[in-house]
Amino acid sequence: MRLMLKFTIPVEKGNQAKADGSMSQAIKDLINTVQPESAYFYVEDGKRAGMVVFEASEQAQMTAINEPLFAQLNAQINIYPALTLDDLLQNI
Repeated sequence: MRLMLKFTIPVEKGNQAKADGSMSQAIKDLINTVQPESAYFYVEDGKRAGMVVFEASEQAQMTAINEPLFAQLNAQINIYPALTLDDLLQNI
């Protein structure tokens, strides 16, 4: 199943994590864990944010993906099922 994970990082925690290097490590860990087909990083509502699209086969994987972002960056996380155009056209 293709998922889109969107996260935002509170400004104060983001500044601290950038200064001590833990933000870079947390993002690298996320990328290594999910092996995304795409990843984007941007600013949303004045906060650092990112979105990754990846394949997941089991819901149990979510704990390994979410917990480091919660613990290291105090991130707010939203996960959505995502379809490509081809997926959508095959199902309508």
